[in-house]
Amino acid sequence: MSVLVLLLSVGAACCLGFGFVLQQDAARRAPLSDFLSPRLLLDLMRVPSWLAGIGLMVCGMVLGALALGQGEVSLVEPLLATNLVFAMALSRHRTGQPLGRQGWGGLCLLAGGVTAFLLAGQPEGGETTANPLRQWLVIGTVAGLAVVLTASARHPRTPGAPVLLGLAAGLLYGLQDALTRLCGERLDEGGWATLMTGWHPYAVVVIGVTGLLLVQSAFEAGPLRMSLPALTAAQPLAGIACGIGFLGDRVRTDTGALAWQAAGLAAIVAGIVVLGLHPAMPEGKGRHGSTAADRVMLDEQHDSG
Repeated sequence: MSVLVLLLSVGAACCLGFGFVLQQDAARRAPLSDFLSPRLLLDLMRVPSWLAGIGLMVCGMVLGALALGQGEVSLVEPLLATNLVFAMALSRHRTGQPLGRQGWGGLCLLAGGVTAFLLAGQPEGGETTANPLRQWLVIGTVAGLAVVLTASARHPRTPGAPVLLGLAAGLLYGLQDALTRLCGERLDEGGWATLMTGWHPYAVVVIGVTGLLLVQSAFEAGPLRMSLPALTAAQPLAGIACGIGFLGDRVRTDTGALAWQAAGLAAIVAGIVVLGLHPAMPEGKGRHGSTAADRVMLDEQHDSG
């Protein structure tokens, strides 16, 4: 593994984790009438802490794009999943909760899962598939699952809405990472003219904005411990599926390697869930601690705006 790819990926995870905590702290106070509406993003743009969180997320995405330019999606995505570690570190600092056995257990599961998958799979780059049917089949499957999950959480009071929207956003972000890799390849092959005449960069922007809206709605509808683990778990799974599906990424396929890869992915998901349920993650009871008067004031500000 390239040291540069490791540093870029972990740096991206750090920025993303810190950014998610700041975004959720602002989004939890937004009016529920903004749920899944572009108005939510417009309202949040007035909140300095949310803008700081977005700035960190943009930095994370840039670092992630640089990592994807140097390494395979199947290599970078598991490393990006460690953003939950940094999110919990900031939440722990804000809440004063110790790690305890649950925290250390989650960290060991996540770190061990990433290590097992990378050592067993030994991801390598290959030629992007020239079969458009295969490419669109993978893209359509991932995007279709995201649409179904979003449709199942059309109201903020829907049971499990933060989890469903977190999963949907994670799938889209994994797809976005794969398309970002394609954009880099087109840029290397034919320059800016080739890149801008294709559909890929525009799809990256549309998916990014859609994913952002889903994430903020998930943050608004429920506590961070419900939405962020789902988001963090879905993104690497979607990214790896796209990497192997149409980007030409290769992993070892002998029985022992596949078993360790499956165990690694399971440990990653389990570690994410354990960390997400840690007491350091804000619970967000009662609209995350806001009073009825606070909610009325926010709604009045929204209506006047």
